Amino acid sequence: MYVPKHFKEDDTEMLHRYIRDYSFGLFVIADEDGIEANHVPFHFQVDPDSSLGTLQCHLARTNPAWQRIEKGGSVLAIFQGPDAYVSPSWYATKAETGRVVPTWNYLAVHAKGTARVVQDPSWLKEHLHNLTDRHERDRAQPWSVDDAPEEYTERLMQGIVGIEIRIEELTGKLKASQNQPEANQAGVKAGLRLKVPHTPAPWLT
Repeated sequence: MYVPKHFKEDDTEMLHRYIRDYSFGLFVIADEDGIEANHVPFHFQVDPDSSLGTLQCHLARTNPAWQRIEKGGSVLAIFQGPDAYVSPSWYATKAETGRVVPTWNYLAVHAKGTARVVQDPSWLKEHLHNLTDRHERDRAQPWSVDDAPEEYTERLMQGIVGIEIRIEELTGKLKASQNQPEANQAGVKAGLRLKVPHTPAPWLT
């Protein structure tokens, strides 16, 4: 990912936060057979022995992508946050010089690392608990994996394989009009608040 200096986000804690906030990611595998991308929910955690963190996800056993990982395919996880078209009409300099053009603001995080395939039932069950509990925790009556019959969930688990990625490189890009004068930045914030008033975005804070 091309990241100009003024759009680079290199605060590891912020990158971790973005991964957690926008955890439905794009899982890319590349090898001699080509490139494949799958859309999957990730569980992210920071372990004492992994400063950049670990990503966990799962794939259907019938999906041949996991076999490419076993053969040494390279992996990349991509997380994309809010994005928005930026109208040049929002820039104060439009009236001053007219030298303005449209652009697009967005947030993206790329995580590269070493992946391994996990087929251990205990690992898979814990992974499914972690993944589900995170997204159910704000509900009045959270659903748990344990709410379903054990024989049912165990049978379903036989149809998936786990993937664990130890992150070795994190790249973050937050394009939020940082390269514009303050008056233009203020105009963009005002324009976006009118356009997407209920959508939280880093550039509206």
